[in-house]
Amino acid sequence: MSRAGHEQQGSITRRGLIWGAGATALSFAVVRPEAVAGMQANSRIKAGVIGLGSRGRMIAGMVQKHGGYEVTALADYFGSVVDAAGEQFQVPKARRFSGLSAYQGLIAAGVEAVFLETPPYCFPEHVEAAVAAGRHVYLAKPLGCDVPGCLRIRDAARKATASRRVFLVDFQTRTDPFFIEGVQRVQDGAIGRIGLLCSEYNDESFRDPPTTANIESRLQELIWVNDDALGGSYLVNAGIHAVDVALWIAGQMPTSAMGASRIARADPHGDSHDVFSLTYEFPNGMILNHRGEHLKNRSDFRSDCCAHGQDGWLETGYTARVRILGTRTGWRGGDVVNLYPSGAERNIDTFHKCVKQGRCDNPTVEPSVNATLATILGREAARRRTKLTLDDLLRENRRLEPDLTGLRT
Repeated sequence: MSRAGHEQQGSITRRGLIWGAGATALSFAVVRPEAVAGMQANSRIKAGVIGLGSRGRMIAGMVQKHGGYEVTALADYFGSVVDAAGEQFQVPKARRFSGLSAYQGLIAAGVEAVFLETPPYCFPEHVEAAVAAGRHVYLAKPLGCDVPGCLRIRDAARKATASRRVFLVDFQTRTDPFFIEGVQRVQDGAIGRIGLLCSEYNDESFRDPPTTANIESRLQELIWVNDDALGGSYLVNAGIHAVDVALWIAGQMPTSAMGASRIARADPHGDSHDVFSLTYEFPNGMILNHRGEHLKNRSDFRSDCCAHGQDGWLETGYTARVRILGTRTGWRGGDVVNLYPSGAERNIDTFHKCVKQGRCDNPTVEPSVNATLATILGREAARRRTKLTLDDLLRENRRLEPDLTGLRT
């Protein structure tokens, strides 16, 4: 990713090339094709990807396919994983890094942009290092597993903004045209005052094999979602998609949460609860009911949110449709198609445009911090089976510590 000086220099150079072309047209009427190719290559953003599991590999492929990036470095805890990705994306062995400190090698390898796709317990440390080194940051959700980690990301993102660096968090729903228009219509009053929000997230659970001598066996294939200290929990890592849409519609943070949760999957080994029933309350009296289940029971994937207002209701679905039905007016909306890949592609393109144009207002940070904190609040309230306020959660500032004993540095 570009540093501020590099952005400014690149911008001046592009303007200089455009201006200079007219002034020197008589002297340089013919430009060799290989020179044009060289200029295009030099204008691409040098990108490094940290975390090369299934989604990390997908993101790396999209970055490469975009055309505005050059994947120049890769990192993953597992050497075999990073080598396979290195062969796929033609990254030299000297720019492939493995082990716990792999992120340090990648950040120091001359990249301008860092794409982070690791288990979220890594994010605070990796993000702080990337921002300190002047890199732009593209980050998966959630922002962390606990309150301290989430707040570290928030503070690092603020430093990135102050230093004129781009910081983008990859939520897909907020890129979809139907979601954007539907939420905007509701916020403009299309269904009147909202009394109730209902969100739901259902999917199959991830493999949860027996633990071994250390946690190395739990760092792949999304097994880490089963461990709160590694992945935050099923609610924080997965249910966050539906809760984030609810917060987007509400336009505010909840003041408290209460509910219940439990482990219901067969033969569990991690500590993450996988079924949830939650009630959030908001400052204006609005209520959000959220439920989620993550069991291998052949239930359909669903990430939905509905808003019930005085004059109508908004329906949204990650794999369904967005529409408004009302007593006074409605909106047909439309079907949401291929949001998982399409949303990522749109975010990758937006990230590129922001870096190249020097747009560093970083609007995805605040809602992503809020969604992460809200799901941590829900996780803690449900696990304790009590009403927990956001203020109390923040005061506790409890940190989850994964045991990294025995892992390769």
